[in-house]
Amino acid sequence: MEKTTQVIFPYDLSPIKELPLISKEDIDAILSTAKKLFDNQADWLPAFQRIEILEKAASIMNDKTEELIHLAISEGGKPYKDTKAEILRAIKGVKLAAEHISQIKGEQIPMGLTEASVNRIAFTSKEPIGVVAAVSAFNHPLNLAVHQIVTAVAAGCPVVFKPSSSTPLSGLALADILKEAGLPEGWLQVVLCDNEAAELLVTDPRVNFLTFIGSAKVGWYLKSKLPPGTRCALEHGGAAPVIVEHDADFGEMIPDLVKGGFYHAGQVCVSVQKVYVNQEIADRFVEQFSEAVNKLIVGNPFDQKTDVGSLITPKELNRVEEWVNEAVKEGAKLISGGKRISNTCFEPTILFNPSEDSKVSTNEIFGPVVCIYTFTDREEAIKKANALDVHFQAAVFTKNIDIALETSKKLNATAVMINDNTAFRVDWMPFGGRDASGLGMGGISYTIEDMTREKMTVFKSKSI
Repeated sequence: MEKTTQVIFPYDLSPIKELPLISKEDIDAILSTAKKLFDNQADWLPAFQRIEILEKAASIMNDKTEELIHLAISEGGKPYKDTKAEILRAIKGVKLAAEHISQIKGEQIPMGLTEASVNRIAFTSKEPIGVVAAVSAFNHPLNLAVHQIVTAVAAGCPVVFKPSSSTPLSGLALADILKEAGLPEGWLQVVLCDNEAAELLVTDPRVNFLTFIGSAKVGWYLKSKLPPGTRCALEHGGAAPVIVEHDADFGEMIPDLVKGGFYHAGQVCVSVQKVYVNQEIADRFVEQFSEAVNKLIVGNPFDQKTDVGSLITPKELNRVEEWVNEAVKEGAKLISGGKRISNTCFEPTILFNPSEDSKVSTNEIFGPVVCIYTFTDREEAIKKANALDVHFQAAVFTKNIDIALETSKKLNATAVMINDNTAFRVDWMPFGGRDASGLGMGGISYTIEDMTREKMTVFKSKSI
């Protein structure tokens, strides 16, 4: 009997679509197709063709913006205004990838610097790395697909893409768009499969590069199973810390932190999670922050007034609820929220001074919960902010440039935002976690370069 996966609208758990899963036996044929394309250089897509395909794809996506928005909402549950921002980002990402193709280049290596190197010219060039296996997450179903699929196309690599089983429709829509834009058969294969088949896929020696976005447990496990020579990029989560000093600008800071903490119900790898506030302004901060959070509208993500939608599954809501109850039991003060609204909607929640040992302090919450801690010694706050083994993006709010730069230097993070929330990102900047939070840096141009490898050519001639 054929196995299937059911796509569910997270808000009310109504069924959207049922899709077939491939079996382990199908993996060999899929990888053989990709490997055969890569092994025959006559089949490689020249740069001008890749540019044309991506430019046309961006144009098609632009024409289908509303359709893509509704598709992403139906499978992911992100509110309309935030999903619209994601789709527009995805379109821009395709354009960025097309633009970067002209920057895939090598350089001349100087010769004649020693007697042994005379009469030679040497230069490097960039080639596609090979077959790319891409495993994606549920929370940005179209934009993540762009970051993993379109970058591979731009680099000239055949790609096998496994979307999240919760949100596969946007990736499938992107595949259809790329096909319409002229991407030849076999260069992109989208596979829906169980975890066992996925492991078989990504650990096959025919895969040259693995790009993985998802849980740290799975990502690091897969990395340990990769054959020699297979490169990888891993993007996991964090527990984004924020340092708020006594001179912070409340007018700008409060809406920034509310957005950063509750965007997509906190289901973002760099969501504001742990806010360390100077004791001098703690009462004022809690009052204004909770006042703003209490105004957030939780509801149907198709309603354009909705600020916070649902979590992806009831299981995730149960986990968040359990962690919040545990934190309160262990001494945290519940400032706002803390209760389920439905099977998948949870009130935007603020916890004050939870124990540093509670799950909300030691793990990525990935839900609509922000924890506030007070400090009198900034050095101690930074030490606590750095205490976990996950380090991704962080932030500091202050008007003092010396404090801002010193704090930025001391926070263990790949990016530190000054007077902005931890969830800020544009797709032409480097983006990724360090330590347990990931490996390598994403961002459209950075990923394209990651999916290439360097070759040096040395030409010897007495006439040089």
